[in-house]
Amino acid sequence: MATDIRSLVEEFVNQVVGAVEADSVRRVQQAVTAAFGGGAVAPRRRGRPPRAAVAAVSAGPAKRRPKQLCPVPGCTGVAAPVFGMVCAKHKDMPKAKIKEFRAARRAAKSGK
Repeated sequence: MATDIRSLVEEFVNQVVGAVEADSVRRVQQAVTAAFGGGAVAPRRRGRPPRAAVAAVSAGPAKRRPKQLCPVPGCTGVAAPVFGMVCAKHKDMPKAKIKEFRAARRAAKSGK
């Protein structure tokens, strides 16, 4: 009876060792083919992608937003947040007056 149990245990251990070896060989083969560019793509991982992958995805330079001009009629200066979204010349103008200019511009735009 002792030899019967021993042979069963040895057979089970041999099966487990064979399965582990087969799995480790498969994983090593995948790692080698992925490292040498064997065409296999590495599986996607959860979380933030590495910087190299992000750089490869970006198509090109981002479009710049158009410059916002000063709302004062006839002024071609560029508006800046530092001056309250008006140009440097009109930064001391009252906010109520600037609101009127913006409202007039919106009305003219929607009237077209």
